[in-house]
Amino acid sequence: MFGLSTSRLSFKGGTHPPDGKAYTAAKAIEKAGVPELLTIPLQQHIGTPCEAVVKVGDKVKMGQVIGEAKGFVSAPIHSSVSGTVKSISLAPHPVSGQAMAVIIENDGQDTVWEGLKPADIESMSSDEIKKFILNSGIVGMGGATFPTHVKLSPPPEKEIDMVILNGAECEPYLTADHRLMLEQPEDIVYGLRAIMKALGVSKGYIGIEDNKPDAIASMQKAVEGIDGIEVSILKTKYPQGAEKQLIYAITKRQVPSAGLPMDVGVVVNNVGTAHAIARAIKTGMPLVERVVTVSGRGVDEPKNLLVRIGTLFSYLVDRCGGIKEGAAKVISGGPMMGLAQYTLDVPVTKGTSGILVFTEEEAQVPPMQACIRCGKCVEVCPINLLPLTISSYALHDRFEECEDLHALDCIECGSCSYICPAKRPLLPSIRMAKREIIIERKKGANK
Repeated sequence: MFGLSTSRLSFKGGTHPPDGKAYTAAKAIEKAGVPELLTIPLQQHIGTPCEAVVKVGDKVKMGQVIGEAKGFVSAPIHSSVSGTVKSISLAPHPVSGQAMAVIIENDGQDTVWEGLKPADIESMSSDEIKKFILNSGIVGMGGATFPTHVKLSPPPEKEIDMVILNGAECEPYLTADHRLMLEQPEDIVYGLRAIMKALGVSKGYIGIEDNKPDAIASMQKAVEGIDGIEVSILKTKYPQGAEKQLIYAITKRQVPSAGLPMDVGVVVNNVGTAHAIARAIKTGMPLVERVVTVSGRGVDEPKNLLVRIGTLFSYLVDRCGGIKEGAAKVISGGPMMGLAQYTLDVPVTKGTSGILVFTEEEAQVPPMQACIRCGKCVEVCPINLLPLTISSYALHDRFEECEDLHALDCIECGSCSYICPAKRPLLPSIRMAKREIIIERKKGANK
């Protein structure tokens, strides 16, 4: 057993926004209950959307496939309740604005689909674990939603020698992973062991920021007596949980520009993903629920809730006492990288880590001013980019120059926008540049 690191590991750059975690860090996970109608999007992962395999009027059971994966970079979608398919139509979506969804009327019975069977990693081969994860519809639970079975299937030339579990949860306000590490640490370790066996590696690390000493102690206890797994203590700094920064902090390996973690022999997964893998293997139930932090000064009683996929934000806000007078903004995810929502009638997906309700005071953004050339955006950029320069080119539609300045390496952490005293639109303009560069690359590839 490696034991517990004593150093505080970190990376260059980053910033320290107020964390807002006190609202929910000490609140145990509660079951949210299940609404009468669930809206289950067919796009809940990076990659090819699923195709519905049910039709209006069909009776479905909990854990039954309702959306079939249509490609390697995809993952099936399962019903989170038993009931009747009421419609298959466009519905609000927390990431894309709108997407096709299967709307199910809950019968309140939670009748489980007969085809589900638990397993045991001790008797499973590497390929069997990967197939189980694919069939369970598991994707990155930290928000990126990359299909997990794809991460666990690197090309043969990429030699993986370690797995890192991301328990940093560096986004302000969010405490869902924190609570999982406190309340269900054994499942997280079980999931990590499954990932390690699937990849054939013997080294595993669980990275946790030092503002969570209780989670560090909980996970240390959970890995006692298990060879090859170490709890790594990370300095509290945003974006400590970003893949490249996490890898550098723990291993000092530098992921190259335009590269992936596998290029330096590492696979990174979220602690929530490991937990989902463990629950799927142990119970046979695919990914149909997740923990969501509902927080912010605009909600009456912030909570950590265990939520069925497809539950509307409005239902969960009501479970937290409703919206306070003066609430002005709702964000899916964290305040740094999350997305503002135009309606509360948007469903929880596999990647929904938080629902934040901010008051007008919290949501207010000071007016933009002229750049004062302070250089703070360069100082905090964890990727060593030139945010102001890229942004300036982007605002003048000079996207080739943005590409030359490695705009695509931007991890969209928002540190530059947060720190900018002039409140320049740094991250939004860089996002626009990335989108245009990708569009032009696709055009070139199709010629």
